[in-house]
Amino acid sequence: MRITCPFCGDRDSREYTCLGDATLVRPSLSDGSEAAFAHVYLRANPAGIHREHWQHTSGCRSWLVVTRSTTDHAVHGVEAIAGADPGGLA
Repeated sequence: MRITCPFCGDRDSREYTCLGDATLVRPSLSDGSEAAFAHVYLRANPAGIHREHWQHTSGCRSWLVVTRSTTDHAVHGVEAIAGADPGGLA
């Protein structure tokens, strides 16, 4: 799989670390509610297009949102997270 970093260009996915779903909204975890439990332990894992947080760990270390398909790993879009500093490279 290839990911195009907005700062470094086209790179192999082995240079990146996937850090999870970019669409989750974290509930208050301090109250011990059912919503907090579900956020940590009960997540859906549907096949298809997902927006995920990735970090270019072996490159500029920038944080990205990658839109990709979990069924065929096709990358549909890459965008830098607003305000992310790519290690002083930008």
